[in-house]
Amino acid sequence: MSPPVDHTAIIPELENEKRSESESESKSQEDSAMKEASDKEAGELDVNVSVVDSESDAGNGDEALKLVGKERRAQFSEEYNRRLKRKLDFWIPPLCAAVYFTQFLDKNTLNYASIMGLPITGQQYNLVSMAFYLGYLFWEFPTVYISQKLRVAKYLGVNIVVWGVVLMLQAATTNFGAFFFLRFILGMCESCVAPILILIISMFYKKDEQAGRIAWFYVMNGLTAIFGGFVAYGISYYTNPHFLPYKILYLLIGGLALVVGICVLIYMPDSPVHAQLLTQEERIAALERVRDDQVGTEAKVLKMEQVKEALGDGRTWLIVLMTLMMTSIPNGALSNFGNMIVKSFGYTTRQTLILNAPGGFIGALMTIFCGWWSDKKGERMLPIVIAVAPTIVGAAILVGLNGTDQKGVLLMGSYLIGTCGSSLASIYAYNASNTSGHTKKSTINALTLFTFSLGNIVGTEIFLPKDAPNYVPGKIAILVLYGVGIFIPFLLRWMNIRLNRERQKKFLAEKERRGWTDEDVQKERERHAFMDLTDKQNLFFVYTI
Repeated sequence: MSPPVDHTAIIPELENEKRSESESESKSQEDSAMKEASDKEAGELDVNVSVVDSESDAGNGDEALKLVGKERRAQFSEEYNRRLKRKLDFWIPPLCAAVYFTQFLDKNTLNYASIMGLPITGQQYNLVSMAFYLGYLFWEFPTVYISQKLRVAKYLGVNIVVWGVVLMLQAATTNFGAFFFLRFILGMCESCVAPILILIISMFYKKDEQAGRIAWFYVMNGLTAIFGGFVAYGISYYTNPHFLPYKILYLLIGGLALVVGICVLIYMPDSPVHAQLLTQEERIAALERVRDDQVGTEAKVLKMEQVKEALGDGRTWLIVLMTLMMTSIPNGALSNFGNMIVKSFGYTTRQTLILNAPGGFIGALMTIFCGWWSDKKGERMLPIVIAVAPTIVGAAILVGLNGTDQKGVLLMGSYLIGTCGSSLASIYAYNASNTSGHTKKSTINALTLFTFSLGNIVGTEIFLPKDAPNYVPGKIAILVLYGVGIFIPFLLRWMNIRLNRERQKKFLAEKERRGWTDEDVQKERERHAFMDLTDKQNLFFVYTI
């Protein structure tokens, strides 16, 4: 346990040490040139892995450098860090959960409205379903890179307020063109949510804490099925023919988004450096907590070399393929047609709205379990397998018993399909833990969500009107996607284990060549933490399997 320190002495000490940095800069640059020549002669390190020898321009490094510098200047006791983590837990994850609750509820309003008098039907309904993901697809990369240049929480808050207004406007129209346009704008506004929330969690929490915190907000996917189903059920009793029930749903949920957006603008922190509810001392402690994880916080400089590295990393494309096959295509189908499938078993409209609740509860439990297990065991891929296995069983039930009168078994099959929802939370946690370099992390998060939206577009078209009400081809497609995709997590896990072994060999060789002591190693690890290096460039980065 680290001993308690006099934290009041930290700030002046930092200011003095920062002034001394400029005096030693010229000497550091000379040393850097000599060591670079030595590196070329040794030839022992992969060209992608580097050891930082010179003081880099702070403007090109992590924002954290402005507050804590390149070397650890303060030690905080375990008790102090526990209190700080508890303070963060009562602040950041609840806000993230409120945002994700709102987003998933907004996204599924069309699903509820489809059986509450919505005038858009048939192929037009498919196109309106698709419009959300077209907007998401169109704006994903621009929104991620715009947010990198701005204060991320403020940018998120503005988007939430706008989408609340857009959602409420859908109560004012019955026109297909207007619905399509508003859903497209809704998708644009909501495309920033997951990348920003993942980034915020990775800024404030250590690797072995991230999956659980991501699960805390992703669990809202399941809880919205419970909340939204009961709200829609209650509204369905409203029978005024001049103001159909689905319009009340849009106004209510849109108003909720406005409230959440205002709370985010006021309370959500942009980063530990700009965390308004933390003292200066607590901000430093928050950064020192995550220093050894080597993932950094944020950087305002867009680095094209990091974009290229992200696109050239084979694991990036496995994440893309897994997102496509195991989350997005099935989600695009089930999130928009789930109520129709359950109703086809022989239930009434009101029964269907209520019967979604148990499926949401099962999905929420799986998300919490996988997040907890992922952090406890240091795993990111095996939780995906655990979540998807019941889904394969559920899809097989829907296909095998299709057209029978086994309503209860079919309903249980639809509930089991919902366990797959936590797999996307595990992918988010994987990206947060296994990617360093702000631009690279932003690129991979954007690519993941771009793929998610693309797959959802495809998903809306595998349940075609001609196949209603049973949608057998769509159910078979989901079964095949999961059956094939379940092998990808094993491949990614094996690749990360192999990379860690190779990295350890390179590290030991470099340690011996430079004559580093254990104390030297720790100092070098601390210096590399906030240099905005990618995971491939940073010799001290360790992948979470």
